[in-house]
Parts: sequence; C-alpha cells; structure tokens
Amino acid sequence: MGAALQGDISKLCLQLRVETGQMGRIAMEDRMVDLSGKTALITGASRGIGADTARVMASAGANVVLLARNERDLEVLAAEIGAQAIVCTTDVANYDDWVRAVTIALEQTGRIDILVNNAGLIDPISRIEDGDPEQWSTLIDVNLKGVYYGAKAVLPTMMSLGEGTILNISSGAAHGPLEGWSAYCASKAGAAMLTRCIHQEHGAAGIRVMSLSPGTVATEMQVKIKASGINPVSTLDPSVHIPADWPAKALLWMCGADANDYLGQEISLRDEVVRRRAGVEG
Repeated sequence: MGAALQGDISKLCLQLRVETGQMGRIAMEDRMVDLSGKTALITGASRGIGADTARVMASAGANVVLLARNERDLEVLAAEIGAQAIVCTTDVANYDDWVRAVTIALEQTGRIDILVNNAGLIDPISRIEDGDPEQWSTLIDVNLKGVYYGAKAVLPTMMSLGEGTILNISSGAAHGPLEGWSAYCASKAGAAMLTRCIHQEHGAAGIRVMSLSPGTVATEMQVKIKASGINPVSTLDPSVHIPADWPAKALLWMCGADANDYLGQEISLRDEVVRRRAGVEG
C-alpha cells in the first residue's frame, strides 16, 4: 500500500472517530497523561506557553526544569509550582548553558525524558532591506540554533534510556512567507526540517519528536506583532488569539501514546481533530 493511501486512510479513521463520538473518550483519557517520575526541560519557561506548560506537566507529575534568561520570573514560577520545579537560568543560544542545564537536571532528578523547545523571538519585524543584521542573527541563534543545541544536549541521555520525547514549537510561518518576518519565517522553516531530521535519525530508537503549531496565542509576542503594523497578522483582533494553556495541554497530550500517529510531523492546534484528541476546548 502506498504511503499517500495509508495517510488518507489514517485521516479517514480519525474523522470517523470524531463523528462517532469516540474522541470524547480519548480526550478524557489523554488529559490524564501520567508523567510521574519523569523530568521535562522547558525553554522559555518564564512566561506564556512555557510557563503554562511547566504548570500542566508538573500537575501531571513531572519534575520540570525551568529554562529562561530571567531568573526572577523563573523563581516566582518555581515557588508557585513547588518542589517539582528546578530553576536553571539559561540562554538557549549558548551551548555551554545547555550542557549546564542537562548536568543540573541529571544531578537533581537522574533522568531527562522530555524536552520542550519553546523559547523564541519575533524581532526583528522589518522588511529585509531595513532590518538589523545583528537582530536577524540573534533570532536565528535562539529560534533555530537553540532547538538544535537543545536536541544535541539531551539526546545522549534519552538514547541511554531508550526513549524520550522532544517537542518543538512551530508556526504557520514555517510554511508561508510573511512581510517583515523574514528571520522568523526562515527560523521556523529550519526548525520544522530539524524536527523531521531528528525523527529520521532517532525515531527507530525510541526518540519521539514532533512539533506543535499552536496558531496565534495571547502572549507578549502578539503585543509586539500588533504594534508593528506589518502584514495581516498584526491586524488580527485580540479575541481570536487562544490562551497559552491550550498549547500547554496539547504538549502534555503529545507526551502520551495517543499522539504517536504524528511522530516526526507537525501538529496544528487549528485542527479540530487534534483539539479533541488533546482535550482542548474551543
């Protein structure tokens, strides 16, 4: 059977499960993904999607290693979460910081099971000829090289365990150009291909890797986009942005076996089937 036909059959089966009501049961089960005894490293954990992901995964039983540059914000979040939270001030664009973060995680929990590559920049928002080359380079360092550094840093430990999950935050910008977003679009396109490369190299060895395209989320990034006045995304009404806990809940679901249909792929939170399977309302 050809790969294209298999994909069509898989999609049809998912749609049938939605239409027959089976997805409600699946969503209920997967809201209960158990991460007890597991350790998750979460970048960009000081706010937005990263902070809510830390809360959700800690509630599911995980030890959460909070990675971001703002130590004060991380300490506040860690105090909220409690003993399961570990603060590790980290610049994801610096590989030495990644080595230190992995060392701290292993010293304090003995394992690394999950990596959520969430940290990201949107600036510079400008047409190519007007942009700042240093800002352009910095964005690539964080949005693309940071994803590579994170995967490189955790893979040896995950490979020694024979399992692990790497989740990368993607975007519709990975697949279509937007005026003023050359750096962001290029970085997300690169990270999307990196997701596929990790799966190609390590999927057969038990390393689960996927990316999540959440759509527009009510975070600080949307404030910057709105203020730029460039391209149609800046004109969106704030009411269309989803809350940050939706992608956080989806990321938790992606840690469970029900998401194995999507290994090596990008998951869109705009997809009704995905929302139902992940137990996300709306």
